[in-house]
Amino acid sequence: MEAVLAQVEQLPALLAVSRSALVRDWDSLTLDRALEWGRYFQHLHDRFHTRPRLREAFSRRLRRGQPSLLLGFPHLGRCPQLLGLALLENRALRPTACRRLIHGLLQPPGSEAGPEPHGLALLARRKAASRLMALPGYPPRPAEGLEPQRQAEAQLLLNRLREEGQEAEPAGGAAERLRWLCGVLEQLRQPRTFEVVAAALLLLRQGGGAEQAGGGGRDGSSLDGNQASSTEDECVAGLLLSWLLGDLERFSAFCLSLPGSLLASLAGHYSQLNRPYLDLLTRWGSQLLYDPLQGQWVKSCHDKTELSWEELRERFSCLCQGSALLRAQTQAALKLLKAQDGDFKVCGISVWTDLLMEIEECLRKEAEH
Repeated sequence: MEAVLAQVEQLPALLAVSRSALVRDWDSLTLDRALEWGRYFQHLHDRFHTRPRLREAFSRRLRRGQPSLLLGFPHLGRCPQLLGLALLENRALRPTACRRLIHGLLQPPGSEAGPEPHGLALLARRKAASRLMALPGYPPRPAEGLEPQRQAEAQLLLNRLREEGQEAEPAGGAAERLRWLCGVLEQLRQPRTFEVVAAALLLLRQGGGAEQAGGGGRDGSSLDGNQASSTEDECVAGLLLSWLLGDLERFSAFCLSLPGSLLASLAGHYSQLNRPYLDLLTRWGSQLLYDPLQGQWVKSCHDKTELSWEELRERFSCLCQGSALLRAQTQAALKLLKAQDGDFKVCGISVWTDLLMEIEECLRKEAEH
């Protein structure tokens, strides 16, 4: 087994070479050997995917080979596609070897023994996804809703998380998927990362998180499939929330970069976000100072990590315009903060008194209309 682990450790090097100018010297025989190694790694995946200890051992060796590539055990099962994509994109590959590669992808050895519909189709889909994710960000979007590009990127992220889940074992699958998710999101720039995560969370709750399949089943199997899909969506949402809430600085940046209406929508869908978001708003509100000359609340310092009075009021107003439960929780939190701050009845003494008075006045006007 040590010899097999040593071979697996060479996969990052094989992928690195397939992307380099060294393939210029490859003839058809060398290419065949490389593709055979890809099929061998896929065979190892198929053989050992039900053995958690070996899966973890393989993953450790892959990370040791080249940690920056974020390879794990599931990548062994996709090795022919990963290797084929790297070679197809490499212009240094000789034309004769390239033709040999395309022929091998169209008719892989042993394909007659069973259906293999995923070769070039899977490569094409992933290449299109990588090109879309590489597009430059659009200008800032309106406060309401998300750009179609972000929703498309979120859908791609959800699909990949599901693929990772299909490969992962229950024992260590969640940690493996979270590690993969962290690696992917760290490659995106902010606020794009946060927009994609927010869009993914909304898609999961709006029923758009799963790819639509034509012709649903007419028997009990469709119900079982829906239940399994719902369970998987909960797991994916849990991963995204774990990434988001696992770091206070990250969550703070997330809330600063997104509009209040979108954050209120997320808080209405995910109760796990309510308390952390309210705690964050409380911290920001506590940093405001009352300026008697201006007659308004101002920032204690010109720090981008704080909200202005207007921004804070807008965030709380959005929460109160959400569901009845969310509105009740937000008002209860403001009343508690007001009481803890001295329960003042006049303006200019407690930021929580002023916030609660303005929000309740807005709610009364809305109710009258």
